[in-house]
Amino acid sequence: MIGRIWHGWTLPENADAYDELLRSEIFTGIQNRSIPGYRGINLFRRDAGSEVEFVTIMWFESLEDVRAFAGEDYEAAVVPPKARQLLAHFDARSQHYEVRADLKK
Repeated sequence: MIGRIWHGWTLPENADAYDELLRSEIFTGIQNRSIPGYRGINLFRRDAGSEVEFVTIMWFESLEDVRAFAGEDYEAAVVPPKARQLLAHFDARSQHYEVRADLKK
């Protein structure tokens, strides 16, 4: 299993709109693509003073499945135009980690 981690920051006044865009359009659009090996996404949000930080972790079975989502340059961030309008700044590249343990209650 591969975790694809990405960070984006908004101004506080754009945070709720960005959160809603992710949930109502972007995540649904990803789900509707039926990408082989895609296993879901987690969204984290944190008030960071003058900004609001968002972290996503997407789950894939393999790096080949990540490439099916993001393309050959699979580390490049996939940020739709509507999201770019609401973000103050964001990671240009995503990080990918192999899951070595998954201990949940």
